[in-house]
Amino acid sequence: MPYINIKVTDEGVTNEQKQALIKGATELVVDVLNKSPQTTFVVIDEVNTDNWGIGFDQVTELRRQASTTPAGKS
Repeated sequence: MPYINIKVTDEGVTNEQKQALIKGATELVVDVLNKSPQTTFVVIDEVNTDNWGIGFDQVTELRRQASTTPAGKS
């Protein structure tokens, strides 16, 4: 009974995209592990960017910095 947990930031993932993730993840487990789709569980967790960090920074802050940095500058 496979359990697949997908975590994404809560930045506008549509219902159609979630359906595609569920379908694609299920197909992968069926194809690679020969598991039954009827017993494959997929859970999508949307995480607020304040609760997601990369390196030392919150994704919220990284996104803010990226939006205020002129193109071509780092």
